[in-house]
Amino acid sequence: MAVNTPTPAATRSAALEPRDRARLITVTVSEVLCVLGTLLGVGVFGGQAVNQTAGGALSADATLLAPAGPAFSIWSVIYLGLAAYTLFQWLPSQRAAERQRRIGWLVAASMLLNAGWLLVVSFAPLWLSVVVIAALVLVLGLIIRELARTPSSGLLETIVVDGTLGLYVGWVSVAVCANVTAFLVAEGIRVEGFAGEVIAAAVLVVAALIAFLLLRASRGNLAIGAAMAWGVAWIAVGRLSGAPESLTTAIAALIVAVVIVVLTIAARAAAAGWPRSAH
Repeated sequence: MAVNTPTPAATRSAALEPRDRARLITVTVSEVLCVLGTLLGVGVFGGQAVNQTAGGALSADATLLAPAGPAFSIWSVIYLGLAAYTLFQWLPSQRAAERQRRIGWLVAASMLLNAGWLLVVSFAPLWLSVVVIAALVLVLGLIIRELARTPSSGLLETIVVDGTLGLYVGWVSVAVCANVTAFLVAEGIRVEGFAGEVIAAAVLVVAALIAFLLLRASRGNLAIGAAMAWGVAWIAVGRLSGAPESLTTAIAALIVAVVIVVLTIAARAAAAGWPRSAH
């Protein structure tokens, strides 16, 4: 007699329910709004780009923790990935998948918060941008937790879902440090000289700690480590090649970037069960 092997909940097909259709549509509408908010934020529809708002507080040369301009090209990859995710969730095998049910509403919320952040920095006090990006980090953290709880259905899902959302949370985790610093500087809280460099280095250490926690929670999501190392490394480039110049901050950023890479490799190895005990 044949023995039936239980199918994992994450990959088991299920009947499409009204709430699934509502989720699919909500994610799609949120993606459209996210794209429109981004186009508005970069000045496509007129007005100032993000780096010109709030008196230039969010520009690449505003603070010691501002990444150099090219770092922000990662958004192109993230937005492309979010568009791919929006299409992926509509696949017949994914519409009612448990994994998509767990993260779909959260992904939609993250898209709306992303668009909301761009609107806030353009039309509202800068302190509100800190609240919005903190909420975005929280939502993305919940997404990573859910992804770790349920396995991917295959390579395509791993790339489109885990990869995209890993880059998303990794980059935003670096961006929140720069955002908070920009707000404090815009409010007139300036710490010059060596003391400022020490504070910047301390914040970078906090970023490394955040990387450790995220990598542990995500079971070594490579995209998280890649995005965070990318962002921190571009902070180093910014401090070596433009104002405000700071060799101390640049060295600290390079060290933290290397630490994040090592943490990523270690977390990935641990998730794979390596090294295995010899028997």
